[in-house]
Amino acid sequence: MMGIDWLKPAVFFGSVLYALVGVAIFWLCFVIVDKLTPYDLWGEIVDKKNMALAIVVGAMCIAIGMIVAAAVG
Repeated sequence: MMGIDWLKPAVFFGSVLYALVGVAIFWLCFVIVDKLTPYDLWGEIVDKKNMALAIVVGAMCIAIGMIVAAAVG
């Protein structure tokens, strides 16, 4: 058991920093993928209700998140 060690400022702020770096990398990867696709992802999913694209984008987000978590953690 870790106990109360995670409350130490260095551990806490280190965890927050890693989380922020992970979110920034995830966001950057998503923007790159969005720019590489020949259409507007948000418009296709929200306006045109393209469920197949939503599933593919969701799977892509999970995959990018797993890669970033493995790389950062």
